[in-house]
Amino acid sequence: MCVGALQRSVILSAFLLLQAAAGFSGDGRAIWSKNPHVSPVNASQLFLYDTFPENFFWGVGTGAFQVEGSWRKDGKGPSIWDHFVHTHLKDVNATDGTSDSYIFLEKDLMALDFLGVSFYQFSISWPRLFPDGIVTVANAKGLQYYNALLDALVLRNIQPIVTLFHWDLPLALQEKYGGWKNESMVDLFNDYATYCFQMFGDRVKYWITIHNPYLVAWHGYGTGMHAPGEKGNLAAVYAVGHNLIKAHSKVWHNYNQNFRPHQKGWLSITLGSHWIEPNRSENTMDILKCQQSIGSVLGWFASPVHGDGDYPEVMKKQLLSLLPRFSEAETREVRGTADFFAFSFGPNNFKPLNTMAKMGQNVSLNLRQVLNWIKLEYGNPRILIAENGWFTDSYVEIEDTTAIYMMKNFLNQVLQAIRFDEIRVFGYTAWSLLDGFEWQDAYTIRRGLFYVNFNSKQKEREPKSSAHYYKQIIQENGFTLKESTPDMQGQFPCDFSWGVTESVLKPESTASSPQFTDPHLYVWNATGNRLLRRVDGVRLRTRPAQCTDFVSIKQQLEMLVRMKVTHFRFALDWASVLPTGDPAAADRQALRYYRCVASEALRRGVAPMVTLYHPTHARPGLPAPLLRAGGWLNRSTARAFQDYAGLCFRELGDLVKLWITINEPNRLGDALERAGNDSYRAAHHLLLAHARAWRLYDRRFRRAQRGAVSLALHADWAEPANPFAASHRAAAERFLQFEIAWFADPLFKSGDYPAAMREHLAARARRGLGGSALPRFSPAERRLLRGAADFCALNHFTTRFVMHQPQAAGRPGADRDVQFLQDVTRLRSPSRLAVVPWGERRLLRWVRERYGDLDVYITANGVDDQAPRDDRLRSYYLERHVQEALKAYLIDKVKIKGYYAFKLTEEKSKPRFGFFTSDFKAKSSIQFYNKLISSSGFPPENSSFGCSQTPRSPECTICSFFLQKKPLIFFGCCFFSTMILLLAITIFHRRKRRKFWKTKNLQNIPLKKGRKRVLS
Repeated sequence: MCVGALQRSVILSAFLLLQAAAGFSGDGRAIWSKNPHVSPVNASQLFLYDTFPENFFWGVGTGAFQVEGSWRKDGKGPSIWDHFVHTHLKDVNATDGTSDSYIFLEKDLMALDFLGVSFYQFSISWPRLFPDGIVTVANAKGLQYYNALLDALVLRNIQPIVTLFHWDLPLALQEKYGGWKNESMVDLFNDYATYCFQMFGDRVKYWITIHNPYLVAWHGYGTGMHAPGEKGNLAAVYAVGHNLIKAHSKVWHNYNQNFRPHQKGWLSITLGSHWIEPNRSENTMDILKCQQSIGSVLGWFASPVHGDGDYPEVMKKQLLSLLPRFSEAETREVRGTADFFAFSFGPNNFKPLNTMAKMGQNVSLNLRQVLNWIKLEYGNPRILIAENGWFTDSYVEIEDTTAIYMMKNFLNQVLQAIRFDEIRVFGYTAWSLLDGFEWQDAYTIRRGLFYVNFNSKQKEREPKSSAHYYKQIIQENGFTLKESTPDMQGQFPCDFSWGVTESVLKPESTASSPQFTDPHLYVWNATGNRLLRRVDGVRLRTRPAQCTDFVSIKQQLEMLVRMKVTHFRFALDWASVLPTGDPAAADRQALRYYRCVASEALRRGVAPMVTLYHPTHARPGLPAPLLRAGGWLNRSTARAFQDYAGLCFRELGDLVKLWITINEPNRLGDALERAGNDSYRAAHHLLLAHARAWRLYDRRFRRAQRGAVSLALHADWAEPANPFAASHRAAAERFLQFEIAWFADPLFKSGDYPAAMREHLAARARRGLGGSALPRFSPAERRLLRGAADFCALNHFTTRFVMHQPQAAGRPGADRDVQFLQDVTRLRSPSRLAVVPWGERRLLRWVRERYGDLDVYITANGVDDQAPRDDRLRSYYLERHVQEALKAYLIDKVKIKGYYAFKLTEEKSKPRFGFFTSDFKAKSSIQFYNKLISSSGFPPENSSFGCSQTPRSPECTICSFFLQKKPLIFFGCCFFSTMILLLAITIFHRRKRRKFWKTKNLQNIPLKKGRKRVLS
């Protein structure tokens, strides 16, 4: 390209963007200009449980070429796609097979009956009616087939929506006229449409002229990916689009004048599009690029038909001579030639990505936003979703789980658009009824609700999971809330533990306030090096050391007071308490620090729950000698843990009534990155370590200290990713066996591992997927384990959606044979943690059903929230999870004894789980948690506090202020006192000097004769 041409191109681009900024591109731009800081828990953004409007139109669709087959039977002529398959897709079998709807019509009808749809959208094969495309005498067999189909639909009270052209142009017309490049196609198409109106119009109330003309023009004559496979000629692309619009317009006027008066039908054209989001929602240029992207695809055809009768201005400016022009008469002819807006939103508009008009922005599957754009651009027309759905790989048969999630997401976006945005969507077409030929992808993907084995002779239609799901949606006319019962009012008991959890507290090695405990005298060299110099031989009296000398303890106490919790759960650092692993060489300063934490918390009415061992991915948490000796793979570590636990019970037990021996031992394999037998051996030793510590407490400390001991399990709930698949339901139960029962069964049930775990591992070994096996407990060890826990402690954060997927051995968790799926419709945290509150209640119910009436503590429950102060996601999470816990307590009779929110402070460079920032600034969720605690749940309105003890008085605002500003207030008092003292001295000296000068002045006054001067 020459320099001059390049300059002209740059000037033209700048001109177009300036014109767009001036406002000619329509009102659709506003859809990208919305507030990007909207709350993540805004009701209009969450999954909507509601129903569609009464008499909503539920349907399913197919394309003739994709499903009919029989391309050479009964007088059918070849289409451009028949030719394209044989010339361009040579690796693909002929389309003779496909789903054979032409032969197996009754099977298609049975599939429609199964779904319970109210309409069926199908297309008529132009070459099946007229083999050479010219409307003369119709092919009798083809006419018979479509009459039979329409009669059967009417008999079933299923409304037909008929598409006249779904891409299978008669090959003869392509060869004779050049296809849609030739304007002669306008009249030929009108003749064909007229015949269809005459023969079928008495039974058809909804007509579609052309399905997605953008793909016909762009991929058929631009990229060459669709039939007829021409490419490279942009002038031809836009000529084809021009002729398609004129053909549609001519047919609409034909129907409107000659058939609508007595057939009373409606007619439109199906337009398709992608969707795109700006890189920066606040950037005007990015928004203009998004508008240009959608305008060049959807607006290309929608603006003439649904808009002002002409192409978008941005296309006319950019394409110049490439884009044909409408005359004034043609503009009037084209404008308004649609009785409703038929819209297609599926994978064909997104594939391949390199052919999309992305303009450097982000592709999105947000159907709700596209519908809003249509509303803003074209005056809120009535909309029929004429094609929607996604695809699966060809090997997927009836368990098409991802298709369920995509359908659920798309349908809920449509429902939100109807209910929140007042968009007039009146019908929805799930695509497609059957597996079939998928254009350039041929048979490498599947889009059907019914699975068809293309190699079988009978081509049976087997309903996939998505068919069952769509049937359920149609029956319920939307989404009913089945997963959780409605919110309830009620309270937890008065002795309920409301807590907050912190991870490992690292002890301070020395007090942070030595000025009160150092007995030495110092001299400050104020005029020299300005350093303190100790005076030898002088010792001062000091006060005893205090716990509040530790700055970190002061900060923790201030935060706990703000939280208003009754309990504080924190973990000791084993390696700090016993650096050598030997209890005889314990770090007394570390023990003093932890004793201070517990005692100072108790002084403020906050009881400690202490975790002895809290391993993490970053730190295994073992003393170095034990780590070098093999850690938990060495059986002697269990004995060392018993000694360590005994030391802690002895030193801290008078202050601590609730103990957690080990935090999340069921996740230690992940933390240590161990798999297979190593993971099971480490878990074996962890269980024995806990049991020995529990027995030690029970034998030597319980009578005097009256505490309770357990371990805390990571306890995510599991749901089948596909509720219609038995293998997914089995995978969900297997996940719970490996996640919870692995450690809970030996303690609360049998003294041994779950039989289901042993059986599954043995089955994997038989299939050659690994040689992992659970260790064996001796009879004495089973007796040691059984009952060695006083309560059940659960760390619950989310619900996993799982499916069965055999895994190769070698990585943590592979033996479970499960794969996690993400439900895109669920609210998620920044770290992609699904917020599924009802999973907590199901978990608690499962624990009660499996292990009986145990005391249960939820020892960690929280979510990460990126908001630095206004953490509304965390408040929502707390409210919903406490509500589910209350239901479990009141309805399911689960003996919940406490709820501990996770966590007190967040860590830098990690997901933000804290109520306080890393620099100890409070977040707004604290106030919400305060309210939950003070109400002890969700009491009825106007009810008084139900507990016999006096509830905590509201926090004194002034007291809190003085507590927080104590150093500043102290400094202010000192400064104020000094100023008063200086002022007093100044006044005193001024008065003294005044008196002195007065006396001196009196001496200089002359006296009368005979008088003597008397000096005072």
